[in-house]
This record gives sequence, structure tokens and C-alpha cells, in this order.
Amino acid sequence: MAGGPTDREDKVSLETTEEILQSMEVGMTFRDYSGRISSMDFHKTSNFLVTASDDESIRLYDVANATCLKTINSKKYGVDLVSFTSHPTTVIYSSKNGWDESLRLLSLHDNKYLRYFKGHRDRHSSKQVVSLSLCYRKEYFISGSLDRTVLLWDQRAEKCQGLLRVQGRPATAYDEQGLVFAIAFGGYIRMFDARYFDKGPFEIFSVGGDVSDANSVKFSNDGRLVLLTTKDGHIHVLDSSRGTHLSTYNVQPVSSSSTLEASFSPEGMFVISGSGDGSVYAWSVRSGKEVASWMSTDTEPPMIKWAPGSLMFVTGSSELSFWIPDLSKLAAYVGRK
Repeated sequence: MAGGPTDREDKVSLETTEEILQSMEVGMTFRDYSGRISSMDFHKTSNFLVTASDDESIRLYDVANATCLKTINSKKYGVDLVSFTSHPTTVIYSSKNGWDESLRLLSLHDNKYLRYFKGHRDRHSSKQVVSLSLCYRKEYFISGSLDRTVLLWDQRAEKCQGLLRVQGRPATAYDEQGLVFAIAFGGYIRMFDARYFDKGPFEIFSVGGDVSDANSVKFSNDGRLVLLTTKDGHIHVLDSSRGTHLSTYNVQPVSSSSTLEASFSPEGMFVISGSGDGSVYAWSVRSGKEVASWMSTDTEPPMIKWAPGSLMFVTGSSELSFWIPDLSKLAAYVGRK
């Protein structure tokens, strides 16, 4: 289903093209969830995928062999957001129980908590953590909460290393090098130097008057592009160095309890996204045009993420689906290794 782990971050075995995207179809589905998938993450250099679900489970998958390796239940705390650390069997996840907004460093190997990170306000169910981003090249991560704070952490310390106050629902992301991070809210993307974050943003980019709640912000693998999704169903793509607005893609709005997620293809040439009506879309960054779409009978936006260095993406709703190209339909690739 996916290429081996060697150089996964840096190259794709076949170039992603419009024709390839249009041939994408579901190659494997796991239907044993009893709740919606709330978060997913691929490990950067290993063939592992982790999911978090409303059924209070964390699941680890071997992508190359299309198997679920382990299911860990978090009945006491619940689970909402999950991300790999640099280690392929260690994750950080947020709770979803309304009374404890601690973040937890968990070993999937032996189901042991290695550290708790306490800092976000946890006395009201509406103050949950809504954004989590790890710096894979270092031991740092950032979290954003409806308590209107963004906290900066070192995985080796229980207390946060910094606090930034925001005026809305925050979306956060590190770039691939860990030198810069973005915080989006209120119609703007604020760019911070990770070394001097306390000096404030070094750039502030407008997304053209779209002041609806920020849902997710992502950098392309090469760091040259940044995207922002919002509750009103807009996906904005900007040049990350100058803030030049390149494209806005429009899908159906999402409810306040849902998240609109989008993902760059590995080389940054395409964007895939969910939609408030459950559909999936793909656009060309260069032309700004829609190049493929897949309708759904679902009524909520799926989680969506492109696998690093691979011609595959996954969607998560009440089931987990792996999407791959049907190369037999593409004459240019028949017989090609």
C-alpha cells in the first residue's frame, strides 16, 4: 500500500499529477470503530499511522502491511487529538472528558504514561485543547486551547516553556524544520521565530477578511506554503515567506463541533480537503482549480492526511479509509516500477 520507510520524507516514488489524483480510490477500509475518528497522524520516517476516536481508543497501524497493530483504550480521560513524537511508538494526546485538559506522553509499546503536561485551564468542558503540533526534529510541541492560550512545551519537562494569549480559537503548526511556527485566529496567520517567540510575531498575514473560526493550519513539506482552514468552509493557501495569497478553495461549512482539515501532497503541488457535507476534494496549488472530488453519504467532514513520501492519503470518519491510485487505469504507468 505504501513505500518503505527509506527517505519517506524526501521523495515520492511517482510524481503526483492530476491524472494520478483522479484515479485515487479506496484500497482498504477499517470499519471496526464505534465512534468518529477525531485525529490522525503519520510518523515521519516509519510506516506507522495513529488514530484517535470518539470511542476513546488510540490505534496504531502498520501502513505497509495494512494491519492494526494495537488498540489502547483511554476510558478514564477520553482522547481527542493525537500526534507522534520522533519515536514511532510514542505519542502525545489530549483528553476529551471535560474535566482534565492535561496532555499526556504515552508509550504505545507498553501502554505507559511517560509524562503529563498540565497548563491549560480544565475546569469547564468548553475549554478543550483544539490544536496540537509537534516539532519532529526537536523535542518541542505547541498546543492551543479554547481557554485562549497557546502553550509551548518541551517533552522533557512537565511545565510549559512559554505562553501566548490569543483572541479566538487558535490553530497552530510548526514548519518542518522547527524554526518557525504559525498561530492562526481572527482572520490572520501570525508567524513566530521559535527561538524568540516572546518577542511576538515577525509577520502577520491576512486571509482576506475571513474571520470565521480557524480550524487547522499546515505548512507544506518544503516550508514555502502555508494553508488555513476555517469553519465557514474556506481553505486559504499563502506563500509562507511573503504572505502572498495564492488561492482560496471553498467547501461546505462545518459545525462548531467539527473540524475542517486539509493536507498538502508531499511535494506541495496539490491540496486535499474534507467538506462539511462529508465529501473530499483535491485542488492544484498552481492553477487554483479543483482537479478531483469524491462524494460521500456522510454528513460531517472527514479527517484527512496525506502519507509522507507516498501516493496515498487517508480519511477518517466513522471508519478509516486508505486511498491509493489505480495505476492500471493509467497507461503511462503500466509496467513501471
